Amino acid sequence: MKKTKQLFACLCLMAFGLETAQAEYALNLMQGVTRLSHDIYDLHMLILWICVFIGIAVFGTMFYSIYHHRKSKGHVAAQFHESTKVEIIWTIIPTLILVSMAIPATKTMLKMDDVQEADMSIKVTGWQWKWEYDYLDSGVHFFSSLDEASNRARQLNSGIDPRSVPHYLLNVDKPLVIPTKKKIRFLFTAADVIHSWWVPDLGWKKDAIPGFINEAWTSVEKPGTYRGQCTELCGKDHGFMPIVVIAMDEPDYSAWVDEQKTQAKINKSLADKNWSQDDLMAKGETVYVNNCASCHMADGAGMAGTFPAITGSPVVTGAIDAQIDLIYNGKGMMPAFGQMLSEVDFAAVVTYTRNALGNAVGDSVQPSAIKALKASLPEPADEDEDEE
Repeated sequence: MKKTKQLFACLCLMAFGLETAQAEYALNLMQGVTRLSHDIYDLHMLILWICVFIGIAVFGTMFYSIYHHRKSKGHVAAQFHESTKVEIIWTIIPTLILVSMAIPATKTMLKMDDVQEADMSIKVTGWQWKWEYDYLDSGVHFFSSLDEASNRARQLNSGIDPRSVPHYLLNVDKPLVIPTKKKIRFLFTAADVIHSWWVPDLGWKKDAIPGFINEAWTSVEKPGTYRGQCTELCGKDHGFMPIVVIAMDEPDYSAWVDEQKTQAKINKSLADKNWSQDDLMAKGETVYVNNCASCHMADGAGMAGTFPAITGSPVVTGAIDAQIDLIYNGKGMMPAFGQMLSEVDFAAVVTYTRNALGNAVGDSVQPSAIKALKASLPEPADEDEDEE
């Protein structure tokens, strides 16, 4: 009953054009912040009102005929078969209606697919359960995961009230940053299963499919922060891979790109540093919480019959090379972290799991060893080359 009242109120507000009063009864398509999203919204409203008009005309005629030609008033049903004139009319009118709907719809769809003359390109790769962003023009590259505050709050028995976490499950550690007033081409693919990249304010969503490239584009006029989520049921942690897009004016965006390049150089130098075991353990705890705890639990106990325990694991307490190989290449439901984690994060989490969570092997691995391992392995196949 409540939903019916909301729907009725929303239709009344729409009929009187009170769009700003729809907040409480948000049942309509949102307009978004891009010109393309506004075109999609306008198309949606055009088709909606055409359908409303058709519904009123058809049901109005039907109810009028039923009421005014009922048997109690002495009317007798006419007996006839076929009418060329009627058949021509009810063929021509629906055809004209469909054409009137198809023309604007086709124009909008063609505009959505027009990725030509883009100012920059960003490759988006879906992973279980994070997003990889590769700025093809500037060389900036990073992974974007659920932010640490949301990640800690979502853990079983965390004791943290999710309502106390800003943008709970809709925030990330590294947002996608784009410049305003630029046409940005996106290329979507996936490394494991099908994902779907969706930011409502941009007006569209695109599937990220392994071995296949999808394209889309956007152009944001004003600076702002826009949030979205993966909309494909991609596995156990599907609900924990949000998207955050920050649009910046050109000077701020250029400064951000320079900052990312500087940070990349710093990270590269950190891989050559000789880390103490204590430093690796401290960093490894954060890496474990953000990447491993959701399956293996915060205390390393795992989930019986589904995810093995870290505590006392023969892999973790055995030869370190075997554990590195497992984490690097993945196995079964465990993703390959070799491409996701930096050399420092990889070495840190290996060291942490071997000397915490009930384990005390006593050894460690240096980031330089992981760097050498990556250098010795062939580069993963590029989906763009596979397509060609």
